[in-house]
Amino acid sequence: MKILGIGSRIKHVELGLGVITNVTNKHYWVTFIENGIETIDLDSDFKVIEAIDGEVDTVSFYEVEKTLKSLLMCWSDITPNVAIADKWKGGKLIMEPSTQTQSKEVPIETFFHKIVMVRDRLRVMEQKINASNLEETEKIELQQYITRIYGSLTTFNVLFKSTNDYFVGEKSK
Repeated sequence: MKILGIGSRIKHVELGLGVITNVTNKHYWVTFIENGIETIDLDSDFKVIEAIDGEVDTVSFYEVEKTLKSLLMCWSDITPNVAIADKWKGGKLIMEPSTQTQSKEVPIETFFHKIVMVRDRLRVMEQKINASNLEETEKIELQQYITRIYGSLTTFNVLFKSTNDYFVGEKSK
């Protein structure tokens, strides 16, 4: 079976006249005159009115987007959304100085977002250290510093909705 190119015109048995607007490894996306956009199987029952030749990329935009997101998650500081615990939603962090100066209020979601960014950037740093050309002893030393940083940040674990997102420092033996 030859795959039709984008722009090919077809007449589907049930849906009528249409133009192929996208091709995946399993489906044609067709804009039909009377039925709008529909996806049909590559081996559906239709008549080819005009075939457009040319190479067809059988990877859908969805598959490309999914792959790109996966790569970005792995190699950059872009991460999935991390949920704040319900009890903190809409709350605020109030910092009061010991002197008679003005206190500072910050929405807790803003503060939480910054904590998550710190954690994510530490993870990226870990990846870069592990992939670097440093000596193993240097890598281990830097990893120990990062582990201690995570330990210092465990205070903020109360903000996370899921325990899977917690900071974890050195475990006691």
